[in-house]
Amino acid sequence: MKIIIDTPEKIAEKAALRYVELLSNKPDAILGLATGSTPVGLYNELVKLNKEGKISFKNVTTFNLDEYVGLEPTHDQSYRYFMNQHLLSHVDVDMEKTNVPSGINLDEAASYDSKISSAGGIDLQLLGIGNNGHIGFNEPGTPFGSETHLVDLTDSTREANARFFASIDDVPTQAVTMGIKTVMNAKSIILIALGKAKAEIIKATLQGEVTPEVPASILQLHPYVEVYLDHEAASLLD
Repeated sequence: MKIIIDTPEKIAEKAALRYVELLSNKPDAILGLATGSTPVGLYNELVKLNKEGKISFKNVTTFNLDEYVGLEPTHDQSYRYFMNQHLLSHVDVDMEKTNVPSGINLDEAASYDSKISSAGGIDLQLLGIGNNGHIGFNEPGTPFGSETHLVDLTDSTREANARFFASIDDVPTQAVTMGIKTVMNAKSIILIALGKAKAEIIKATLQGEVTPEVPASILQLHPYVEVYLDHEAASLLD
């Protein structure tokens, strides 16, 4: 595991260079993408590099981690909408090759893993981390062997996401998420965490026991993980 500590701006730049390197060597790479405020800086950097002709997504296939149940792709809080707004609509990707789990057709969830496998498997999976250690919507206690599945969102996760909705009552109660096994099947992984609120869980994830109670702790067992932290998120590490 490689840990990179820098300012949020520099983290975005450095993480973006991993994508430049990957797509230079493998233009048709399979990318696993994430949502939330954490990757926005990286996505802005990738859009900029694409506009400058330094990276192309023309032959790339993407798979997102998760989606809320009950939100149409056009809903402004759906993760499909988020991805279009922050990355996909601004780069030269083939939209037909961009995949987000369906929050409407739940039968599709069952075939998401086989769709990823058929595409060749994820080359680089991007992750954020929740304050309770969740990756995707894999909450504490999720079996490490899980594949893409339907999940009930915890109160703490719904509260953390309530700021994006008119009220907490509008936050969906369920989501479809890649499982922990799905994530761990990626050839390489980037985890980004920013801010003091993430310091405790980053310490538990990187230096604590590997346990389903801290879902992200499983990353200690992956052969190729890069962790990008700002100084606040890294502040409790030994």
